[in-house]
Amino acid sequence: MIKNYFKIAFRNLWRSKGYSAINIGGLAVGMAVATLIGLWVYDELTFDKYHQHYGRIAQVMKHANFNGKVETQVSNPAVMGPELRSKYGSNFKYVVQSSWTGSHLLTVGDKNFTKTGNYFEPDAPEMLTLKMLKGTRAGLKDPYSIMLSESAAQAVFAKEDPINKVIKFDRTLDVKVTGVYEDLPDNTSFREIKIMMPWDLWLVQNPWAKQIEEPWGSNFSQTFVQIADNADMAKVSAKIRNAKLNNVSKEETKYQWVVFFAAYEQMEFE
Repeated sequence: MIKNYFKIAFRNLWRSKGYSAINIGGLAVGMAVATLIGLWVYDELTFDKYHQHYGRIAQVMKHANFNGKVETQVSNPAVMGPELRSKYGSNFKYVVQSSWTGSHLLTVGDKNFTKTGNYFEPDAPEMLTLKMLKGTRAGLKDPYSIMLSESAAQAVFAKEDPINKVIKFDRTLDVKVTGVYEDLPDNTSFREIKIMMPWDLWLVQNPWAKQIEEPWGSNFSQTFVQIADNADMAKVSAKIRNAKLNNVSKEETKYQWVVFFAAYEQMEFE
């Protein structure tokens, strides 16, 4: 019986080949487009949700008034992290100072590999809830260490166990591999981070950062935070609004610095 149904269907399709082709082709294109739209919507709805506490993670940003025009900056002075921890510590679970994402040369033997990554303070792996494949999330506590993504570890060491292996970093320093983490997905703000280095290593490489006469007047790093479990993000954002204004020189106060979280970048400037 079923075989007869197929025969009848095939004969009908064959009898109206042009009409059948249009219908089948249209159905295939429609299904393909619907699938692509569905994948795009899923990608957008899950953006940054790889991180377990994504709803409580934010980037610290600033508004400034330059000659009557309000501008927004994502850069911060390197002292922003310590300031938030010391003055508003109970409102945060983690405060992490970070460099910008950049390319770095990893050398093992006579082989060179270029990978992108950031220098982070030690709590970054916990804040981002990295899925560790080897080592632990405490891997950035040693100033001369490096954490590799799974793809970076495979590129540099192939099938060897990379833990405790030494890498020549940017042709100048020897660093030890202390952890390997699962590659971050494409739909996260941190997708380009294939390697992580300690913030203390950045300070070793850039000693001038500790010698700035007016550190609050500088803007060369990023600051990320995870709000404390019992804290309200909007209220904490309001608390820290003068974190920079209270520390800059008298000359700098004319810019009316306002510190806030990325989630509140549309906040009206007052």
